[in-house]
Amino acid sequence: MPTSLVTGGSGFIGSHLTEHLLARDHRVVVLDDLSTGRVENLAHLREHPNLSVRQGSITDHVALSEAAHNVDEIYHLAAAVGVKLVADDPVRTIETNIYPTEQLLRLAVQGKVKRFFLASTSEVYGKNPGERWTEEDDLHLGPTSRPRWAYGCSKAIDEFLALAYHQKYGVNVTVGRFFNVVGPRQVGNYGMVVPRFVDAALKNAPVVVYDDGSQIRCFAHVHEIVQCVADLTAHPQSGGRVFNIGSDQPVSILELAERVISRTGSQSEIQFLPYNKAYSDDFEDVQRRVPCVDLLGQTIGRKPSRTLDQILDDIIAWKRGLLASE
Repeated sequence: MPTSLVTGGSGFIGSHLTEHLLARDHRVVVLDDLSTGRVENLAHLREHPNLSVRQGSITDHVALSEAAHNVDEIYHLAAAVGVKLVADDPVRTIETNIYPTEQLLRLAVQGKVKRFFLASTSEVYGKNPGERWTEEDDLHLGPTSRPRWAYGCSKAIDEFLALAYHQKYGVNVTVGRFFNVVGPRQVGNYGMVVPRFVDAALKNAPVVVYDDGSQIRCFAHVHEIVQCVADLTAHPQSGGRVFNIGSDQPVSILELAERVISRTGSQSEIQFLPYNKAYSDDFEDVQRRVPCVDLLGQTIGRKPSRTLDQILDDIIAWKRGLLASE
């Protein structure tokens, strides 16, 4: 029975990954400081005999070392997340995303960890103008005077570190760049668009779209994403490689808002808010973010395939269940 460390395991994606690994007969150690993760996300697994939950920060070297002791594989998901959080506190973003990754990679070398998954992000592509982004595309980050790019830059450094440790020390690292992962347990506190829209629609409140809503995104269900992560990490040909992980079906944010209102049967109206009102005067966004996931499909034999309507229906049902229990 392998032992897996999941940093950020009480978070949205981390809790689903923890659940998935336990179902695959792994022992799982979770390390989370609960800054954005929630105790409720793992409440249904609290008594599981193969789960150990530690509350602590990945920036605490002692806590990180203790959590990583004698594990077979590491899933490093803990990071500063959400566009709003990143824009508001770029110092925290940089400190949280870079230094702990290096420490964890050192621990992986010392402990002879068999597999290491690094969660990265589509943000590393920056303002790449391509129709679809492939793993070998150039990165087009904005100027350092715009804090919005601190997140993508810090995660790119993480990737360079991970791949360097693979080359120099043989750490079996797989890098996964997530594209707009959504599903139950995700909250809208940090700028996440789908839960924010669903919350508003279920209250018949205005659904607020930033700018004109023409931005293009792709949304994948978290259940499919964690399956891809687990399969990639275990795959013998994934070490030292970078993979886009997400849906490749594009939709505009305005259409997303319209679909949410339709699927909820809401009376909500759509309101538009300029970026400088939602974030700050120096905020920049990416107009189009669509991944090429061919490499993912070729490697593990599948890619996320749930439709947007299926995904929205699942999120809406989960949220309605929460509201009914309040």
